[in-house]
Amino acid sequence: MSFQLGQGQALGLVGANGSGKTTLLRIISGLIKLDTGTIRARGRIAPLIALGAGFSPILTGRENIYANMSILGLSTQEIDGRFDEVVAFAEIGEAIDAPVQSYSSGMAARLGFACAIHTDPDILLIDEVLAVGDVRFRSKCERKLSELLQKGTSFVLVSHYFQGILNICETAVYLSKGEVAAVGDARSIMDQYEQDLFSIKQVDKTLIPFNLPEKSLMESTGADIVSIYFKDAAGNLLTSLISSEPTYFCVKCKTHRKIDKISLFLAVYQPARDNSLMLHISSAYDSKVFEVAPGEYELSAYLPHLGLLPSTYTLSAYVKDGSLYVLDAYEGYKFVVEGKDNLNRGFYYQPRTWECNSIHNSFQSSE
Repeated sequence: MSFQLGQGQALGLVGANGSGKTTLLRIISGLIKLDTGTIRARGRIAPLIALGAGFSPILTGRENIYANMSILGLSTQEIDGRFDEVVAFAEIGEAIDAPVQSYSSGMAARLGFACAIHTDPDILLIDEVLAVGDVRFRSKCERKLSELLQKGTSFVLVSHYFQGILNICETAVYLSKGEVAAVGDARSIMDQYEQDLFSIKQVDKTLIPFNLPEKSLMESTGADIVSIYFKDAAGNLLTSLISSEPTYFCVKCKTHRKIDKISLFLAVYQPARDNSLMLHISSAYDSKVFEVAPGEYELSAYLPHLGLLPSTYTLSAYVKDGSLYVLDAYEGYKFVVEGKDNLNRGFYYQPRTWECNSIHNSFQSSE
């Protein structure tokens, strides 16, 4: 692999577990020696690879600050001048003179972060450490990193937190099995990584009506699912699904007798998230049941905005008589949802508008 990082630049490093991200940071920091190749780094490097890992558990927080920051290249006089800032940033209060072995993991992590960022590093190597503490402390960490970036500090940030990469980094490197899979702007690299992670590229995205074999009258319970397909708002068959676009989920069924309360249940699961249930809707739950005679019918659910974000999903469809009696079902129909810019974060798409309005307060004064 080969890449460059300039002064004041922030580079995101992404990839699946075992792809070589942490190993690369350890090589840059000098913790691991190269077998072949060259690392050229100009300036002081502060590795935030394992917060608090270099602390001695039997020494106090105060003693560990001096030991840790001296290893990172500061003199005792320099540490004296920054000691109060480190303690204040870490928010460990009177525990500073207690042994580190009595600290919680969060306290030790905060102290490790505070030591590293107060060494005036030229290069910060950050490995999954932005989840330290509560949201208030994380915000303080991000503000400090922003200040360092503006002062010319360079970052290499490893994170599985997609938004963390996008908040801090303009460029990113995607590692796969110890090799560079892609290099580019952070947004495009994160999109590519997410598609690979959620297996969007590994399945056929082209949608065609999914037809089921016809059942005999002996097998039927009164209504049979014939096919499953999708339509757009104008009623045209869709060959691909796009997040946020209006979409009909359609199930064609054939009925062999009069059914007073036919209904449609749809359940969508996401294999990439441990097959989590992402959507469950029912016409019966919405008090929408239909009376049908023998014949062919299209049962459908219209979603003005398809809320599923880019990923691979499976659909299970159930045609019922009322809310309980299952007439026919099909489970595990695989489909892919593709996305547009800025739609691939979170769990679902939310229609939105943004405003900023001036609020005028009127005051009356009386004498």
